[in-house]
Amino acid sequence: MGSEVEVSRPGTEDQFEVIERHTQWGLDLLDKYVKFVKERTEVEQSYAKQLRSLVKKYLPKRSTKDDPESKFSQQQSFMQVLQELNDFAGQRELVAENLTVQVCLELTKYSQDIKQERKMHFQEGRRAQQQLENGLKQLENSKRKFERDCREAEKAAQTAERLDQDINATKADVEKAKQQAHVRSHMAEESKNEYAAQLQRFNRDQAHFYFTEMPQIFDKLQDMDERRTARLGASYGLLSETELQVMPIIGKCLDGMKVAAAAVDPKNDSQVLIGLHKSGFTRPGDVEFEDFSQPMTRAPSDSSLGVPPDGRPDPRGPVRNRPKRWPFGRKNKTVATEDFSHLPPEQRRKKLKQQLEDRGRELQKEIDQREALKKMKDVYEKTPQMGDPASLEPRISETLSNIERLKLEIQKYEMWLAEAENRVLGSRRDSLGHHGHPPEPPTGAPPDTNNCSPDKESPEAPPSDEGTDTSIYTEFEEDFEEEPAFPIGHCVAVYQFEGSSEGTISMDEGEDLCLMEEDKGDGWTRVRRKQGGEGYVPTSYLRVTPS
Repeated sequence: MGSEVEVSRPGTEDQFEVIERHTQWGLDLLDKYVKFVKERTEVEQSYAKQLRSLVKKYLPKRSTKDDPESKFSQQQSFMQVLQELNDFAGQRELVAENLTVQVCLELTKYSQDIKQERKMHFQEGRRAQQQLENGLKQLENSKRKFERDCREAEKAAQTAERLDQDINATKADVEKAKQQAHVRSHMAEESKNEYAAQLQRFNRDQAHFYFTEMPQIFDKLQDMDERRTARLGASYGLLSETELQVMPIIGKCLDGMKVAAAAVDPKNDSQVLIGLHKSGFTRPGDVEFEDFSQPMTRAPSDSSLGVPPDGRPDPRGPVRNRPKRWPFGRKNKTVATEDFSHLPPEQRRKKLKQQLEDRGRELQKEIDQREALKKMKDVYEKTPQMGDPASLEPRISETLSNIERLKLEIQKYEMWLAEAENRVLGSRRDSLGHHGHPPEPPTGAPPDTNNCSPDKESPEAPPSDEGTDTSIYTEFEEDFEEEPAFPIGHCVAVYQFEGSSEGTISMDEGEDLCLMEEDKGDGWTRVRRKQGGEGYVPTSYLRVTPS
């Protein structure tokens, strides 16, 4: 900017206006960018707020403990996706916050400082211009005065010369004219000296203005504008830098969504559904055929239609009491009871086990609280200034009362649980009694054991019938950590089984066996024969009576 002034001195004022317009445009651009970033942060904040509202809308209203749907992998994955989306919204809020602090606030303050600096530089330039203009006016005034005094002196000299040559003029007029001419000449000389001095001073001021003062002002304005431009460019880069700062966390959120998608397990969800809703009911047996074409007395049966127990027909006509087909029957509204007897056997057993676990935790909590109160009481007795031991008696008594109440409840639930488990076992025995042909053994191999003595008598396996009904439950859910050394019950072989693979043992139909280990979910139960020998047999081939 200063070099342009040095080349074109007469146009300094025009260049000054150009620089003024350019610097003002730069400040306007700075303010425009601040406004843009502010609106950008509002967009980010609105986006994050909408994402959080969306996540909150689809989160479950009840706790995970009370929501059976939370046990499914697809629901758990969906909850994880929502959580990752919520974290993603937090990163968008962080972007908005960083842009607000690093760009909007900082640039607004910088804009105010740069405007003040620009104003100071232009005031300094206008002051220098005004001083130069004042010097030029003084030079013009001294020049006009010198010019006027010179004309007056010349006119006075001509007058004196004319009177001197006029023979009619008196000596006094001639002397007066000469004196007037001398005075005018002296005044012209003084005006000349003043004009020369003023001209020299103006040339010095003008040189200082054009070669020193204004270039310095232009250099300051140039430096100011370059600093503003560099600051604006750095602020442009903050847009990308702010995004890059949150990219690692956003990447983790997206990876978490991928992990949630991969965690969906259809097979597991099917087993969870079965576990949540299996009832423990046995499948109904075959409906007997009743031949009404023969006039004979038929023995009543559970599946007879409309025949009273005494064999006499009902005068109101045949009543068709069809046996209930529970999977397709219409559910009646039941009233919830404390022992959960309104639930199917398996569901009742689960509920009772849950109640037992809850009561056990409450009991342990009360016991711990009682121990803490007893220790506090001992401290109070040893150090009376810390407190009155008698003040703890009501709380100790209340804790003891709660412990007794919980123990009674645990006994009650244990009794109900034993009853529920017996019903489940009874349903299983009834289901086994309905089989006309043995079911297929488990497809998996029996567990390896060193305590089993397999009895391989024949490589042939019993024929299977795919149409045969099987029990809903073919396994127990309880797992035993240690293998019992003594029988835990007795069982009867419902079907004959030929142990043909390693770890299995043969048994005859109707044979009494000792139950050594219950089914762990793989379809095999370990038994011991009376005549010796121990191994695994299919659980569905047994009728178990645990001791």
